[in-house]
Amino acid sequence: MIEEFFNMKLPVDEHLILKRNRFLPPTQELSGKRISIVTGIHGDEIEGQYVCYLLAKWLNENPDKIKGIIDIYPAMNPMGIDSITRSFPFYDVDLNRTFPGNISEFLPGQVANAIVEAIKGSDYAIDIHSSNIFLRELPQVRISKSNAKELVPLAKKMGIDFIWVHDAVTVLESTFSHTMNTLGTKTLVVEMGVGMRITKEYGENLTEGILNLMTLLNIIDRPLSPTKSAFASTINSEVHFINSPCAGVFIPTLEHNVEVKKGEKLGMIIDPLLGEISATLLSPCNGLLFTIREYPVVYEGSLIARILEDNKEEKV
Repeated sequence: MIEEFFNMKLPVDEHLILKRNRFLPPTQELSGKRISIVTGIHGDEIEGQYVCYLLAKWLNENPDKIKGIIDIYPAMNPMGIDSITRSFPFYDVDLNRTFPGNISEFLPGQVANAIVEAIKGSDYAIDIHSSNIFLRELPQVRISKSNAKELVPLAKKMGIDFIWVHDAVTVLESTFSHTMNTLGTKTLVVEMGVGMRITKEYGENLTEGILNLMTLLNIIDRPLSPTKSAFASTINSEVHFINSPCAGVFIPTLEHNVEVKKGEKLGMIIDPLLGEISATLLSPCNGLLFTIREYPVVYEGSLIARILEDNKEEKV
């Protein structure tokens, strides 16, 4: 059931319209559980579009298996998606830094408020993001340590590759996930892939994980699929950030989602003009390489990789 939950008139006789697809049990005998699948807050993050398609397809084909309320929100920043813009067009603001918003604010704040009001009351939410165009991310659930006790057990049920428990920073207080967790909706943030692209394998695996989670939460009736074990960081786990020491072009020697050894070569920064290697980047530890640079042009300080040190990780 397609529902419109925000409609704002724009210049030149256009409208900004936000929609969701709501799936209900055919008999109206609800399990009492409601889950919201949200993506497209950033206009250059397309990975979640494929997940929404796969979920809606399964639900359309299996209406008799639905026991709770399932809401799919595929495009929360439709103007950003249309213009391939990460931020909210014309206002040049990050929509995921405007929550919870207010009806008296400028348009991005009104959109944020409408999203919160529509999803408020859900028992669970999954906020799907891609990386930007510069980095490729291993599929992961990111959880602030203040919510780890409640959310890590949920994340484990999805069989996703990696669970990153991290220290919250001030800016997270203005995100969708922080707002919804504060309002009592248990919200998981999924990050995967690369900006402006769809990685089919990642989308298909995440869809299976979400269906498994909904099965365990008694929202759908479906046999559980086999899932992989996830690497989970603890609050004290150390994640190493590898930054470029100089400008140039990054040539990787490894893909992400591999185990690396201390001192192993991650890649090199080359100088095309001089035909020289400006820097060789080595792993500072043994661990899991879960982020790698995708866009090759770098400057001093550009993020090249992230590695979870393995002597402080736990397998779950």
